Amino acid sequence: MQLAEIGIIGGSGLYAMPGLTGIHEERVETPFGDPSDAFVLGELEGRKVAFLARHGRGHRLLPSELNFRANIYAMKKLGVERILSVSAVGSLKEEHKPTDFVIPDQFIDRTFARNATFFGDGIVGHVSFGDPVCATAARAIEGACASQGVVGKLGGTYICIEGPQFSTRAESNLYRSWGADVIGMTNLQEAKLAREAEICYATMAMVTDYDCWREGHDDVTVDQIVAVLNQNAANAALVVKAAVAAMPKERGCACASALKFAILTNPAVIPAATKVKLDLLIGKYISKTETN
Repeated sequence: MQLAEIGIIGGSGLYAMPGLTGIHEERVETPFGDPSDAFVLGELEGRKVAFLARHGRGHRLLPSELNFRANIYAMKKLGVERILSVSAVGSLKEEHKPTDFVIPDQFIDRTFARNATFFGDGIVGHVSFGDPVCATAARAIEGACASQGVVGKLGGTYICIEGPQFSTRAESNLYRSWGADVIGMTNLQEAKLAREAEICYATMAMVTDYDCWREGHDDVTVDQIVAVLNQNAANAALVVKAAVAAMPKERGCACASALKFAILTNPAVIPAATKVKLDLLIGKYISKTETN
């Protein structure tokens, strides 16, 4: 039974989803360990939704400590077909002001201590990732921002850094020279794993600060960010609610068949344990008992 069709990952500032009805919690076991927290399941705008606090309730987990694989696998296990991700970011351009929302369509990876694939252990897969964000989900967020009177900008590049430290000024200016729009610490691995899980993914990046590049702008501090986070959180809840309501019922995008031509390994040589472990993801393409 599909327990949820739309997943919401709440980042810094959004630790619960106002408006959910018929709420119950579900702890989901995965072959990759425990997700960040229990999932909060319920209905939002007549749609079945699963909410997950990315850093755990109380904000307990560093970006590098997040079990991205468990989080996305659990979403798949619950039946989720689309994920709306909410995250706090720094702005790398003057035009993206604190309290603006950016809906990026590209990523640059500057992380080094994370596992961002379900593959391995005897199976090789390479998903297409040229367009890492689901255009349908991104447009739903854009429309939701407009309907709620929130500045929402569709398109842009998200730099994903390891953290937990914020950037040096030299790094910030380097990323600006690359034309990047916002900087954060979490969304790229989610996007990669969602694509491997054939789940649509889009992110709403809430600008909290100008990082440290802007002349006359003090180095970013946690207390400054928290102040803007609180302002952003109320807007985020409104936008997510409107995006869920606007999301098409059926999927017509390529996300739903991302693995169709991605698996290179001969099914006969994939270890049985790996087939069982990944059956939720690859089962429609490779049987657990398939041999030459």
